[in-house]
Amino acid sequence: MKLELDPEVWLVLFGLVGLLATSTLVGLVLRLRVRSESGRATVANLNARVRAWWVMSAVFLLVLFGGPLWSLGLFGFLSLLALREYITLTPTRLADHRTLLWSFFVITPLQYALIGIEWYGLFSILIPVYAFLFVPIRIVLAGDTENFLERAAKIQWGLMICAYCLSHAPALLTLRIPGYEYQSAKLLLFLVVVVQMSDVFQYVWGKLAGRRRIAPGISPNKTWEGFLGGVATAILLGTGLWWLTPFTPAQAAGMSALITLMGFAGGLTMSAIKRDRGVKDFGALLEGHGGVLDRVDSLCFAAPVFFHLTRYFFT
Repeated sequence: MKLELDPEVWLVLFGLVGLLATSTLVGLVLRLRVRSESGRATVANLNARVRAWWVMSAVFLLVLFGGPLWSLGLFGFLSLLALREYITLTPTRLADHRTLLWSFFVITPLQYALIGIEWYGLFSILIPVYAFLFVPIRIVLAGDTENFLERAAKIQWGLMICAYCLSHAPALLTLRIPGYEYQSAKLLLFLVVVVQMSDVFQYVWGKLAGRRRIAPGISPNKTWEGFLGGVATAILLGTGLWWLTPFTPAQAAGMSALITLMGFAGGLTMSAIKRDRGVKDFGALLEGHGGVLDRVDSLCFAAPVFFHLTRYFFT
């Protein structure tokens, strides 16, 4: 279902525009007042992130208003970009190229096509069952057994994170919830707003009060203060948006807590992969944010949990 401009959506739009406008103004003031080199670098990064958020928010909202096909197209495209970034950092061999062609041009598009025709049974097992079996079979047929297990696992992991997990976000549009008919686009809006704002709040709280690092060897910028402050603020935001969902305020708080924690776990897990590969970001497509996978890592972990809990308890 596509997003309709009802009073609830207008409130979210006004709030989002107001937040971005305030952030832009704060960034302009800080750029004029901060004098130290380190401070200028931080402000420049903040302003770059805000500019990117304007663009990303506009694109996401336009797609939601366009309807399910637009949403599937956007997330399918993001899956392909994320998978490309991931594969670039996990070197493969010549014998893997045909398997990768299948992964990019058959398995990933088919995953989204199954959502489009609302075939939940096959959508839910295509990658964790059939692609899981297909990838090693296709690799072994190429006749190259060097690092076979490692190569198969890398491709399987990439498909699971970049295609399977991320595809659960637009899959929310297929849910039919009694008393909430034709409003499922608001669920996708709720998920993206809470998870992404949790990342923003953690960044802000970390800059303001961050002292004790959670995992300095994996993500040195993540602190306990930033994590607790950001998650708590995002839970309050999600609870305040309960009217956008089929949840009660208490249920919205519980869902918000769960998806923000999963989002944090996703960001930390993907940071471990980057540290293993010796890079700071998966890519450089988004100014101030790195690559696509850097921006959707938290959503990849939160979306399937949110989808299946909502489907189980509310449909």
